[in-house]
Formats: sequence, structure tokens, C-alpha cells
Amino acid sequence: MIPLPLDHVAQLGELDRVPWTDVVTGVQVDSRRIEEGDLFVAVGDGAAYRKHAFARGAAATLVPANEHAALAALAAAVRGRSSAQVVAITGSMGKTTTKDVLAAIASPQRRTVAAERSFNNEIGVPLTLCRIEEDTELVVLELAMRGFGQIAELCEVARPHVGVVTMIAPVHLEKVGDVAGVVRAKSELIAALPAGGIAVVPEGFAVDRDDLQVVRVGEDVRLESFEPPLLATSVGTVEVSFTARHLAQNGLVALATARAIGLDIPQRLDVAFAQWRNQELALPGGGVLINDAWNANPISMRAALEHLAHLAAGRRRVAVLGEMAELGAYSEEAHEEVARAVREIGVDLLVSVGPRARVYGGRTAGGADEAIEVVRADLQPGDCVLVKGARALGLERVAVALASVPRE
Repeated sequence: MIPLPLDHVAQLGELDRVPWTDVVTGVQVDSRRIEEGDLFVAVGDGAAYRKHAFARGAAATLVPANEHAALAALAAAVRGRSSAQVVAITGSMGKTTTKDVLAAIASPQRRTVAAERSFNNEIGVPLTLCRIEEDTELVVLELAMRGFGQIAELCEVARPHVGVVTMIAPVHLEKVGDVAGVVRAKSELIAALPAGGIAVVPEGFAVDRDDLQVVRVGEDVRLESFEPPLLATSVGTVEVSFTARHLAQNGLVALATARAIGLDIPQRLDVAFAQWRNQELALPGGGVLINDAWNANPISMRAALEHLAHLAAGRRRVAVLGEMAELGAYSEEAHEEVARAVREIGVDLLVSVGPRARVYGGRTAGGADEAIEVVRADLQPGDCVLVKGARALGLERVAVALASVPRE
């Protein structure tokens, strides 16, 4: 991190510092991640871990008067000291995987800082910005939306030069009402861009500004074909490490963004996706487990089921599908959509997790632990298994349990 004076930090709350330095060179909210010279910001019950932070080499600990405001102020201070180009990615789906693909393209070409996992909210975005070094050339952020104004607030801190909207879908409707509300919320990113900035948006997404360079994915940049491992687009053909067809669109958005900011399009691209997203793990007897347990909505559920069918290639299909959250008045219809996808695409063993998932059919489970028992009782060598559902269900536990079954 670009060093920050402790005198600046002291304005944000109760500061405790070591006597031998006047600056901090990193920011953490988890004392276990502290490195020498870091500032530990106590969020939640973090004040109880200040001694642990010092034991690991912290230069200072801060108990903020307002934790989100303090993190935002720290991040803004670091961002203000940097000339790096900032790309911010939002969208109803595909934010994290698009970020992962873009980071894989950019890292060999520019000194890049990219968000870890889904560091995309009032805590995660500042933590990413606080990783900027003096020689950082590119920052790739992910911005979440749980309601109106959140993206705008994150942009006040991040000050992005490039705004990317992956796609629009009926997600987080409890906070924004309908798809028009989703568009309005995501448009806050485009509104925050400076004159001369770049907007990478889906075909048909309205941009009511004439002072931006606008790239429309599906129009200016197109997907021509995806026959793994070759992803063919109008900006070039790339050999990729992923096989899921629904990731091709995310790859296209990343390639469109890369070209817009002047990056070269590589011939080969190996992408390390964030945890619990599109992970393919070997199972005993030649089976495969798709751990896509991070979250779910009707569109991503259908895409994951289609990938399961493609990957299984005639082998038995097992799907552990959880209920979906934050869908508001659309919830009942959304779960019916998943039920139709299950019937149309087909699975051999279905385990539906949570009360709202019962409409999917198959066997039912109240939670992750019960789902593990149900699947283990009927899992056969060579089975291909999909695990996906709302984040709150913690279905990654199912994937971990199944992948750890001893091999014969």
C-alpha cells in the first residue's frame, strides 16, 4: 500500500500505535492477515483482537468512530495518491468471474491490483483500494448492489475511469423492486465516470451521456463461438482454461474491457476463479463435482444445470439445488422457473435444499448437513454433481464433504 501517515489515521477514531513508525503500509480488518507495518481496523467485535494484531506486527490499531466511514476515508486517501487506472465492474451476474478473467489478462501486462474473492461492499472495496502500491498501474474492482445509492457511494471512494456492467437480471429485487430498478441502480456506476471515461455495457443498456466512450457487448464486440478450449470473439480467439459455456459471456465482457483499455488479447488464458465459483473437482470413480455454491438466481441456475448436462456427457447427473434469496415479490415465480429448468434439462438425482426449493421436486433437505446425508446415501462412482444455491445456505459444505470422500 502507498504509505499513509498515522496522523491522518488518528482523525478516524481511537488509535493505538507503536512508537517506531509514523506511517502504515497496509490495512486489514482480520487480525490473522496482519503483516508488519499494517493498520488493523477493528470492525464488528474486532476491538478484542487488537493485541493479536500487534503480536503479528501491526504498526497501529484503530477503533473507528464509524467503521464504514473510516475504511472509506483510508481508501480515498490511498486512491488519491495513485495515478492507476481504475476499472469497476458491476452487474446482476458474472461480476466476480469477469473480474477474474480481466485480472488474468491484465496481470502479465500491467502492475495490477484486483479484488479478492467477492470483496465488493463497504468493507471489501476499501480493502482492495488499500492494496494500491506506488507503482500500481491498474486496479480492478467489483461493486455490489443491495439497494439504491450503494454503487454511487462506492464510486465516490473508488473514482473509476472505466465502468463495466456485465448483465441485467432480476436480482436483489427486495431492495429495488423490479428489473427497471436494477438498471437504475447499476447505472449509478456509469453516472460516476469522468468525462472521457469508458463504459462497457450490454447491448440495449441505455447510456444517457455523450462524453463517454461506450462499448456495447453483443454489438461492438461479439461472441462468435465457444468450443472449449477455444473462445472465438470479434476481437480475437483465445484458448481458455474453463469449459462452462455460460462463462463465455463473462469472458467476452472481460475481453471487450481489455481491448478498450489498451491491453493485448492473449492467445492462451488460464483463469483462477474465486472460491466456490465454477470449481470442477474430481470425484471417485471418474465423477466430477461442480462447486458453484457462492450464490444463485434463476438465470445462473439454468446455466449451471446446462453445464452439468454438458459435462456429464451421458453419466448420471446429480444436482443439489438450494433456494434463492433477495428476490422480493419475484421469489415464487423465480423458484418456479428453476423447477421448469430442472424438468427441461433433466437430472437423475435432485436434492432440493430449503423450504422455497421444494417446488423444484426431488428429495428435500432442510439444510447443508441433511443434504450431505441424502447425497452420500445414493452417490455412485462416475456421478457428475452440481452444488448451487443461496449464499446463506452454506452449500459449499456439501461440495467439500463430497469431494473429501476417500477414493477406492
